[in-house]
Amino acid sequence: MSKQEKVKEIMRILDELYPEVPIFLDHKDPYTLLIAVLLSAQCTDERVNQITPKLFARADNPYDMVMMSIEEIQDIIRPCGLSPMKSKGIWHLSDMIIKLHNGEVPASFEALEAMPAVGHKTAAVVMSQGFGIPAFPVDTHIHRLMYRWGLSNGKSVEQTERDAKRLFPRERWNDLHLQIILYGREYCPARGFDLNKCVITREFGRKSFINEVLKEQEKKQKQMLKKRK
Repeated sequence: MSKQEKVKEIMRILDELYPEVPIFLDHKDPYTLLIAVLLSAQCTDERVNQITPKLFARADNPYDMVMMSIEEIQDIIRPCGLSPMKSKGIWHLSDMIIKLHNGEVPASFEALEAMPAVGHKTAAVVMSQGFGIPAFPVDTHIHRLMYRWGLSNGKSVEQTERDAKRLFPRERWNDLHLQIILYGREYCPARGFDLNKCVITREFGRKSFINEVLKEQEKKQKQMLKKRK
């Protein structure tokens, strides 16, 4: 099977499993999405969705946000972790949006990545989910699965993104990156991986990775037999 045939089959399976693609972070516009994505760094989406209603009740636009102090923002977002850095980033990017972009979040990678606390992945999520512009944000799930499926070499997130964009149709990027994340969480986790449950890795995965998994399974089985004896 060629790599392109493999990619088509992977997309077919993902479409079967996830015909409807949910948005993970609650938001109402590009600004609230930007803030939610920033808060999600090293924090679960569930926790972010618990905290953003409290923050957005006080400030759901850059003008209201800069009326708050960095300390006030930090107090609200503390449960999300990294609150000193995130609160400064939220205040200063809000100020920048007002001063440089007339209070509107810019639909530009360059402008977004120029903002404090906004990296390429955050910008890609905002471009994709906030503006509907094709982008392929790569998180740890996508980076892991692209390697396990033999679609990227796993050397860097940047390389994984380049490979994903080269292999998958541009019109599929926005939904597909979310489908892969969902699949990674449900069937192909970093820990507790079960080859029997992960049909894509089992059928199309990197042979060296599959062999490692099988060796590990065999080792565990031998250890269990020894304990029984």
